[in-house]
Amino acid sequence: MRIITVCGSSGGHIFPARAFLERLRQEYPQSEILFVLPKKSIDLDDLEDFFKIRRVSVSGITLKPPRAAFRSLVNSFRAGLESLRIILSFKPDAVVGFGSFSSLPLVWLAWFFRIPTLIHEQNVVPGKANRFLAVFVDKIAVTFEESRKYFKNFRSKVVLTGMPLRSSIVRIEQKAARDYFGLPGECFTLLVTGGSQGSHRVNSAFLDAARKLAVDHEFQVIHLCGAKDLPELREAYEKSGIRAKVFAFLKEMQYAYSASDAVISRAGALSLSEITFFALPALLVPYPYAYRHQSINAHLLEEARCAEVIEEERLDADKLKSALAVLIDDPQRLARMRDGYRSFAVRDAAGLLCHEVVSLVRIE
Repeated sequence: MRIITVCGSSGGHIFPARAFLERLRQEYPQSEILFVLPKKSIDLDDLEDFFKIRRVSVSGITLKPPRAAFRSLVNSFRAGLESLRIILSFKPDAVVGFGSFSSLPLVWLAWFFRIPTLIHEQNVVPGKANRFLAVFVDKIAVTFEESRKYFKNFRSKVVLTGMPLRSSIVRIEQKAARDYFGLPGECFTLLVTGGSQGSHRVNSAFLDAARKLAVDHEFQVIHLCGAKDLPELREAYEKSGIRAKVFAFLKEMQYAYSASDAVISRAGALSLSEITFFALPALLVPYPYAYRHQSINAHLLEEARCAEVIEEERLDADKLKSALAVLIDDPQRLARMRDGYRSFAVRDAAGLLCHEVVSLVRIE
């Protein structure tokens, strides 16, 4: 069985795709796998140790200004040719797309050559690429039940799988997780993350809030800030006297989630799926662009009373400080927020996706 998986450049695309491929290799060790990524994507050096990688050109489609439109057209043509070469040389039995424009030519060409296809949608509201590809593919896997209404013309294709999580995402005893970071076992612990690239807006707002909060509250911080803000944040925490472990990026996220009592996070679909798995009370600051996908994702958790949403335009140190103080001071509220996650089923998404893909191949 020969499988091509293609996805976008961010961790929100790459990590679910990788989780699916890890499970596929585990269950079908004789399968041949090709992982197709954009030429510019987040730096994960170990990917090539596990999978055969090909890179393709990718560009969002734009009509203006003229120079950008021309560059977009050229890149799209180049991506089409590169994708055609990949299809003809690898001869896949199925093609699986995890969203973004980079998946569009490969999945469409697979349809053209009558190769079975499946796309996975991470967010509640589908992106443009997956909306377009829904017409052509054999199956549409969704993370959220609420996504079905956006594919109402393709109901027979839609299957609810959830979000594939890396096999390393497992619960660890809290004290052991805090020991991993060299943090005291009894202190209230906050995890702060702005996604795979970090968020300067979240970083600066939290730092200001933490300084104010530290006047009358005891807590410690695990902060994933991205590479740009790393030196400044480490220096600022040291000067403030706040106990903090600061990283540009952390692969061992299972330790960070397991060590924490609450999380301040963006609201990408992958982050929310991991937060849901660990049932962490959350303060969510959705990324305000990209068609507000994250805001819609975040409000699902808020409606279930697992999280409080602070839209970025309303984010300031005082508001964040007040919200954090409530979490630290009210253990019963924390417990109620954890209980809210019971309304979300944790599915074996990677296993379900493997089943769907293999069933398409066997039909053929």
